[in-house]
Amino acid sequence: MEKEVQVLEDVTIRFAGDSGDGMQLTGTQFTNVSAMMGNDLATLPDFPAEIRAPIGTLYGVSGFQVHIGSGKIHTPGDHSDVLVAMNPAALKVNLRELDTNGIIIANEDQFTEKNLKYAGYEVSPLEDNSLVKYRVFKIRITHLTGLALEDLKLPNKTVDRCKNFFALGLIFWLFSRDSEPTIAWIKDKFKKTPELVEANIRALKAGFNYGVITEAFQSKYEISSAQLPKGKYRNITGNTAMAIGLVTAVQKAGLELFLGSYPITPASDILHDLSKLKNFGIKTFQAEDEIAAIASAIGASFAGDLGMTTTSGPGVSLKGEAIGYAVMTELPLVIVNIQRGGPSTGLPTKTEQSDLNQAIYGRHGEAPLPVIAPATPSDCFIMAFEACRLAIKYMTPVIILSDGYLANGSEPWKIPSPSDFPEIKVEFLTEKNGKLPYSRNEFNARPWIKPGTPNLEHRIGGIEKANVSGNISYDPENHHNMVYLRKAKIENIANDIVPAELFGNETGDVLVVGWGSTYGAIRKAVELQQSAGKKVSHLHIRHLYPMAKNVESLLKGFKKVLVPEMNTGQLASLLRSDFLVPTIQLNKVYGQPFKASEITKKIDEVLRG
Repeated sequence: MEKEVQVLEDVTIRFAGDSGDGMQLTGTQFTNVSAMMGNDLATLPDFPAEIRAPIGTLYGVSGFQVHIGSGKIHTPGDHSDVLVAMNPAALKVNLRELDTNGIIIANEDQFTEKNLKYAGYEVSPLEDNSLVKYRVFKIRITHLTGLALEDLKLPNKTVDRCKNFFALGLIFWLFSRDSEPTIAWIKDKFKKTPELVEANIRALKAGFNYGVITEAFQSKYEISSAQLPKGKYRNITGNTAMAIGLVTAVQKAGLELFLGSYPITPASDILHDLSKLKNFGIKTFQAEDEIAAIASAIGASFAGDLGMTTTSGPGVSLKGEAIGYAVMTELPLVIVNIQRGGPSTGLPTKTEQSDLNQAIYGRHGEAPLPVIAPATPSDCFIMAFEACRLAIKYMTPVIILSDGYLANGSEPWKIPSPSDFPEIKVEFLTEKNGKLPYSRNEFNARPWIKPGTPNLEHRIGGIEKANVSGNISYDPENHHNMVYLRKAKIENIANDIVPAELFGNETGDVLVVGWGSTYGAIRKAVELQQSAGKKVSHLHIRHLYPMAKNVESLLKGFKKVLVPEMNTGQLASLLRSDFLVPTIQLNKVYGQPFKASEITKKIDEVLRG
């Protein structure tokens, strides 16, 4: 029977199952195909904190949410329209996020007595009418996958691992996706094991054909392409965008990049990505610990490479003394902090914005440095380039604050032309010409001198330096002077960054101020308020220290200032202390990003007074 085709503006789908069920791969393939078909999108991979939680338990559920549409997509969706639940635990964990009348596609084979018990169900929710407000499709995904692969005589474990492709094929059919890009991916991914190529393609086609030939689904759906600016696009995660931005910057600077890193969730992907780019003059070093990682990066900068290190909040704590060392030596250094839930190990696979105070204040002594933050996954490219520019121009360490949501989330990225980015000017001092190691240029930066340069040999280290000469100095007046010289250098960066921009009018009733990954949810909420005729604007701060010079005047153009943050109010406190502006806080530390609806509700409360 010919199925009815309904055209949707957007849809949010969540794939959920055990860690071994391949939900991240399934979600990524659906995302990539949707990007190829021209949809705008945003994703939210949701990893379990346990590396190998017992199979079937709530703690082992892995999810991947993707929001695709024909218009501009700012968030991965407040709620899902479709939930693919590969077992009872996946259903239980994610059901609260499914809209009423949403679709549940459940792998009926996994709703066994044992798995129901693991998930805390006394009776199967597929049988007790507890899901009456949803459209439930019970499908024997495991069994049907086995039938499709029966004649291949593969081990049961291998067959079981193919069931995610059955689910993906069904969703491809349901939402009118082209399966050919995924078939090409399977052929390349498993080219060394032809039996897996055949098995996964068969499973994918079996799922697709299930939608075609059964009477289970009366309708299928289409989502038109988004009207994106013309250009060449790719789907990109924040961590990959960060890596490409760093490579672009050193290419524009004519330098080589050295990454000293110790693996830590959720920053490790940057190390993995950069390790594949040796042909661009990229050196990667997996150190034995966090301290060795940053120490090696500082050494690389001393030698004339651009040194950088990647980590998360706990790693920044361990690197604290060495960061102060880089401030004292005034060497360029890029420090990437992909924030996660803390303190200590905290929620290692969940997102948070709790390291802002650490980035700005978290060192002993007076050790100021620039702190910047990307707003979206693709913006990680821009801010990585900006961090390198500032580090080189001002001879200073720079901290980039990303987070787990941006790092693992993805969106379409219009690939820029190299000509879109300026050259980064690098000048190594090679002749003395009356200059000394700590003389200053017009930006208050000292010269960059490669070790062994004739007549410019100088001391390097953490003890205070004499102004201009760089000799060790214990003179109190000199220390006072050097502290203020380093402080002025960083503060003067405010003259070298673009003014902050408002989304909306420059005056009004409420200004919603955000930083980092709150961007998408805030923008969506403010758009809804503006469409209702309310005087609400959005200010997103990418340069957190120092801030753009116009931030204070923008804040004071509004009756009330609302600051949503995934912490207990760190930016809100900073704005109050620096600009004496009363701020209203909206704080969330669930390990999950904001929903636009949460911010919309708070804006309404603030407008009502």
